[in-house]
Amino acid sequence: MTNNTHHNNVDKQFGSQASAYLTSAVHASGRDLQRLSERLSDFPQAHVLDMGCGAGHASFIAAGKVAKVTAYDLSAQMLDVVNQAAADKGLTNISTCQGYAEILPFEDASYDGVISRYSAHHWHDVGQALREVKRVLKPGGVFIIMDVMSPGHPLRDIWLQTVEALRDTSHVRNYSSGEWLSLINEAGLITRNLITDRLPLEFSSWVARMRTPAALCEAIRLYQDSASQEVKNYFELQEEGSFTSDTIMAEAFKAP
Repeated sequence: MTNNTHHNNVDKQFGSQASAYLTSAVHASGRDLQRLSERLSDFPQAHVLDMGCGAGHASFIAAGKVAKVTAYDLSAQMLDVVNQAAADKGLTNISTCQGYAEILPFEDASYDGVISRYSAHHWHDVGQALREVKRVLKPGGVFIIMDVMSPGHPLRDIWLQTVEALRDTSHVRNYSSGEWLSLINEAGLITRNLITDRLPLEFSSWVARMRTPAALCEAIRLYQDSASQEVKNYFELQEEGSFTSDTIMAEAFKAP
């Protein structure tokens, strides 16, 4: 069901970079966080699980809107960053828990909501993780996923997956909107809303967050230079390597 080698790689990749993600502008801000804040305002009494919480940005937003948040991540170092940042922010309604997305250590029907931001593209088995989401959600509970999205078109998709994998060896896949709808439906959840957006990524900070080795940074730049004009236009590829990706924010729910 899980792949310990992959999970160990994810933990290794992100543990050493936990503090960098706390201060990352890409992760600390964004229209998706604004939308999340607005949506969670409807659930002031909720207990929410943040799957793959990273440095905790979605957890912090949720903690200001709901009664209780469980920040859940594979990396112990990330959770240490969340605990310290929550204390610094005076957020007393956040608890942390370590584990895999595919094996949630929580009782059935124990959460009113589950959220996840910029994490699912690292999950070894998204389908299993979503079945776990359904299991831990209460009837009528809400699931909100936010992530970088594949454009769907094969040429653009292979370009995105390649630069992502060169930058970060723990990357599994960015999914298209159609793939997300299928995965959510196959897990037994019901899609309610879907929003797509665009996310500019500044190259130097993008690779610095993962401490991408110089040889792989050079490989990314060579691959970018060799891209077709169609790909360069779609991703708004800049001379120094910065580009723009698609993002998705989908909301689903468990049948009452």
